[in-house]
Amino acid sequence: MKYSFGTAIQGHSMATQSCITRLLAMLIFLFLSFSLGGMNCTSEMQAQEQPKATATGLGKEFSSETARVNGVTLHYVRGGKGQAIILIHGFPQDWFEYHGIMPRLAKQFTVIAVDLRGVGGSTATKSGYDAANMAEDIYQLAKALKLERVYIVGHDIGGHVAYAFLRRYPDATRGAMILDTPVPGIEGWNEIQGDPKMWHVRFMQVPGLAEKLVIGRQADYFRYFFQFGKFTPGDVEHFVNAYHTEAQLHAVFEMYRAFPANAQFNAAQRGQNDVPLYLAAGDGSPFAKLIPKIAEGLHESGCTHVETGLIQNAVHYVVEDQPDEVADLIERYASSHSK
Repeated sequence: MKYSFGTAIQGHSMATQSCITRLLAMLIFLFLSFSLGGMNCTSEMQAQEQPKATATGLGKEFSSETARVNGVTLHYVRGGKGQAIILIHGFPQDWFEYHGIMPRLAKQFTVIAVDLRGVGGSTATKSGYDAANMAEDIYQLAKALKLERVYIVGHDIGGHVAYAFLRRYPDATRGAMILDTPVPGIEGWNEIQGDPKMWHVRFMQVPGLAEKLVIGRQADYFRYFFQFGKFTPGDVEHFVNAYHTEAQLHAVFEMYRAFPANAQFNAAQRGQNDVPLYLAAGDGSPFAKLIPKIAEGLHESGCTHVETGLIQNAVHYVVEDQPDEVADLIERYASSHSK
């Protein structure tokens, strides 16, 4: 019997290749199994994370969403059904300012609490922080969400945006509420210029200075303001985080630097405006004494339907100080003008 060494080598080689092929097939199978399993696991995690309502702390009926409007991505929290209410925060806050009253309002309204551009979950832009342009943000958001004749509530800077909204889009709103702020360019505004209580306005208007001094010290800076309201440590932590980047701080400082532009825009609005407007301040606020003068200025500017009031036992942060009373006001005025 002849023995061929070459044939033996060839057979051994073929056997080895077969083993290698089977091994590779097994490895590919295992790889695909782990990959698919990982994808399934990731999908399950994404499915669990998909409902963003838990991030709001308001329950399943609320969702945290974004929309691309007017060249910016706006973050908002939405819940409820019925006529729409848009809630606009002040400084140094974001949509969370209204979290305590949103579940109650959602029982009869569609409630939308928005982060102004550059704040919280909304993206920062290089410009566009005047009230008239931010009102355009809100208007385009309402259109994107197919909301008709919204009721606008604005506190502090949010009040400036609410006024610009009713001036620019009177047919798109059934009413507005401005909480604890004078309106740039309207009677009462000049009275607060130079008031020692308003020192922070001038400070934040200096180009570039506030960014250098506040970045990294947001908690210390904001706590000065929060001492004038009823805020929990959790509230403070949330709001500090809403302005934790330099871009976010720059955005809000630009809002203050836009006050002269806001005043110029508002002073030019002299036409008749029949949108029902409710103006209120905390009875302990430095703005409380200005409410009659602001109302007179609004009348002189063409606003035909202006009502006023004071929120008892409240200072500037009226929503935190008296949530039930603020919710009462919103329910009353948003409902009465809902038709």
